[in-house]
Amino acid sequence: MASSRAGNPRTSVWLAGKTAPKRKSEGPGGGLDRRRIVATTVRLLDAEGLAKFSMRRLAAELGVTAMSVYWYVENKDDLLELALDEVCAEMAVPDPADEGADWRDQLRQLAAEYRTMLVGHPWVAQLVGQYLNIGPHSMAFSETALLVMRRSGLRQEAMSGALNAVFQFVYGFSTIEGLYRDRCRAAGLSEDEYLKQVTDMVSAGPEFTETYQEAAGMVQARAADSVAAMRERDFAFALDTVIAGLETMRDRPGSGTSQQ
Repeated sequence: MASSRAGNPRTSVWLAGKTAPKRKSEGPGGGLDRRRIVATTVRLLDAEGLAKFSMRRLAAELGVTAMSVYWYVENKDDLLELALDEVCAEMAVPDPADEGADWRDQLRQLAAEYRTMLVGHPWVAQLVGQYLNIGPHSMAFSETALLVMRRSGLRQEAMSGALNAVFQFVYGFSTIEGLYRDRCRAAGLSEDEYLKQVTDMVSAGPEFTETYQEAAGMVQARAADSVAAMRERDFAFALDTVIAGLETMRDRPGSGTSQQ
């Protein structure tokens, strides 16, 4: 976790007790406000990545000085945390109070929304573990996920592990998906073109196919599918496997279920 300039462990911009400064056309960076700064930050992070992001780069994009930006956010950590919560607002959530809805379907929706957000903003995966991520949009998503999981009938003490099973799977799947896309872009190839190159190289290497027959067979069997089709099928199957595992743990003899 990032540290403050005073050397004390950093907590969160959401715990600092500070409100967003009001727009001040007569003040530093006239015409700026925190909303515009955060939106521009998200756009830059999406376009250029976390490694190239800086307060100076942001200020240049806004057409102001870096000091003008600091009028609205105290430091880069606070700004990144605000940007992190901003993209969490993109995730639509089901109504956990809808008793007619299947909790499994609602959990699938939450998982799909989380995946879409992570893939759409690859820099998020690098920040999730660095900050507490307790902004209002993030917490609204987390609260809904907890309420949906509660409807599964799992014990209270199993809730944390169950949520980790689902959303850490989605995090890992989506992070690898994003890295694959980056690799394809760096190679100047589409995802399908890149896969074909890999498949052709595997097929042309008898030493590989002989030593790793199962792996080579799977690569060749999937060669006819598009990457997008394979990915959607794999994600759906893996997520269903996780959900089936939750049901198994809930129904395991002697494990008990939630009485709430």
